[in-house]
Order: sequence, then structure tokens, then C-alpha cells
Amino acid sequence: MTTTAPTPGYRITPARVLHSEWHKLWTLRSTWINLAATTALTLAMGIGISAAYDGTGEGGLDTVVFVLLGTQFATINLAVLGILATAGEYSTGQIRATMTAVPSRLPVLWSKATVLAAVTFPLCLWTNLLTFPLAQSFLTDTDQSAALGDPGVVRGLIGNAAALTLLAVMALGLGSLLRSVPLAIGTYIGLVMILPEILAMLPYDAVADSARYFPAKALESLTAAQPLPDQPTPAAALLALTLWAAASLAAAAISLRRRDV
Repeated sequence: MTTTAPTPGYRITPARVLHSEWHKLWTLRSTWINLAATTALTLAMGIGISAAYDGTGEGGLDTVVFVLLGTQFATINLAVLGILATAGEYSTGQIRATMTAVPSRLPVLWSKATVLAAVTFPLCLWTNLLTFPLAQSFLTDTDQSAALGDPGVVRGLIGNAAALTLLAVMALGLGSLLRSVPLAIGTYIGLVMILPEILAMLPYDAVADSARYFPAKALESLTAAQPLPDQPTPAAALLALTLWAAASLAAAAISLRRRDV
């Protein structure tokens, strides 16, 4: 009688989990739609407002912030992409298959965040580097005229891409934590766009100071070529956004370990 050696079991490795999440992200039609919309809206709005600008507007608005006003849409588009990457799996039930394949669970969360960041940052940076010179071609001889070589411009373009990436990762964590696409989107919008404005109106200096480190304000500080008055420095804003993203992922990780799928 002959015997057959047992087939080695399928090993779960970080590289395999990462490859799986990369494949899942790119096979979603929503990924292509969100990424295309992010680039298109940033380009269209940057070029549109620059072409319409006649130089008679109110001064004081930072040039990079002015050109990249379209990234206000990107904060929503990319957040939706991050939320769909996690909460979307709960809505379809695919999360059961994912967690069965990776019982330790947490590598899935880390891989999703890594893949999202690896896709988001290059896209945002490429879009910014394309939008800025195209928009500037309409801003010659205005108070918003600037070049890539001017102080702070490249840092602002890179800072904006980094901030949008961290916001997307934060949204991904919210999606995993809340496990509902509508609820996660509503929480993200409230936290990023509504709550800071409410806090800024309160007659307490400590509250107003803390509101400057909320995601939307930190995004603006990172985008500006020149430091804005009464705003955190780019380094402080980057740290604040990193902590927001880390806190979101940490809460999602705790929930993932303690709750049933």
C-alpha cells in the first residue's frame, strides 16, 4: 500500500491578506467611480474658479487653498470609498467569508487601511500637481498668481494629499466600527464638517482652540502654502490628523476583536 504525504495547509501571511484586500478594492466599481470623481472634481473646480477669477476678490486666501477648493468634494468621495471598503462588506455579508479566511481578523483591518492609503495618496498628489499649474495659467497678474517653486507651494500640495489620505483612513475605521454605510457617512460628515463649526461658536477659548485640531481645520492648515493666522502649524496639523486616523483604527480594532461578525 502506498501512502500520500499530506498537503501542507494554506498559510495566512500578511502579504496574502494584503494582496486579497488589494484585489477586492480594485474589483469594486465604486472604487473606480470615487477615484475618477475625486480627480475630475478637483481639476474642474480648480480650473473653473481660476478661469472665472478676475483678481477683484477679497485678499488673504492662500493660493494653494484657493486652487484646491475642489478637494472639499474629495474629502467626501474618498471617505465614502474608505467606508465602503469596510462597512460595505457588512452590508453584503462578505465579511463572514473574509473573517473565516483570516480568523485573527486584525490583519484584514490593517491591510485595508494600507491598501487604501497606497491608492489614495498617489492619486491625490498626482491630481494636485496637475491641477495647480493648469489653474495658475488663468491666474497670471492676479493676487493668486504663484509657481511650484514658490515657498510652501509644493509642501502645501503634498500636505493636502497626505491629509486627504488620513481622512480616508479615518473614515475606513469608522466604517469598520459602525458596520453601517449610512451611519458611518453621517458620523464622518458630522465629525469633520459640522461639529468643528459648532464648537468654534461656543464662547470658550479652550473649546475654540481644540476645534482647530479637528480634521477639516487640520486639512486647511496642511494645504496652505503660508501659515494661516490662529491655525496650527503644518506639523501639528499632520500630527492631529494622524492621531484622528489612529484613534479610528484603534476603536475599530477593539470592536473587531470583541464583537461577533
